[in-house]
Amino acid sequence: MNIKELYDGQRAVSVEGVIAKKGEPREVRLQRTGETALVADCLLKDSSGTITLTLWNEGIEQVKEGDSVKIENGYTNSFRGELRLNVGRYGKLTVVSTEL
Repeated sequence: MNIKELYDGQRAVSVEGVIAKKGEPREVRLQRTGETALVADCLLKDSSGTITLTLWNEGIEQVKEGDSVKIENGYTNSFRGELRLNVGRYGKLTVVSTEL
């Protein structure tokens, strides 16, 4: 699947791309549990376009700028009017290759 084909509310999303930009992790308080977690936004790109990839906790350290990654069983949502891709609890992020 290409990034340009993604739309809000999709489930079971599989897409590959390159981490074009990785934002700084920030701490957020989870409303459901009151616990804190780390979250970082990355810009994922392929030949068709770009999308914000939201990474949580240990997922943040898995990638760096320039890495080719594969997202399996992810989902999309809209946050503050922007379409975002999420790995989620049941999804998987794999680093396919690393830029040297």
